[in-house]
Amino acid sequence: MTQRHQVVVNDEDQYSLWPADRQPPDGWRAEGFAGSKEECLSHIDQVWRDMRPRSVRLRQEDAGGDTGGDTAGDAPGGAW
Repeated sequence: MTQRHQVVVNDEDQYSLWPADRQPPDGWRAEGFAGSKEECLSHIDQVWRDMRPRSVRLRQEDAGGDTGGDTAGDAPGGAW
């Protein structure tokens, strides 16, 4: 039988998997999606579009910096 997982998220809006039959670790909460490992990873891939921690995104937005999206143009020479 395939083990069921749940998608969990922390206060920094970072996502992970956790066994569905266990409470998430301290600092993490159930996001509301559960399924096979592959289904959960697919869900995370769809919803976690900006990998920066929430605190970094907010700090950059407050400073008028990059708010996500294509960053290739930010590097010298226009590429990483």
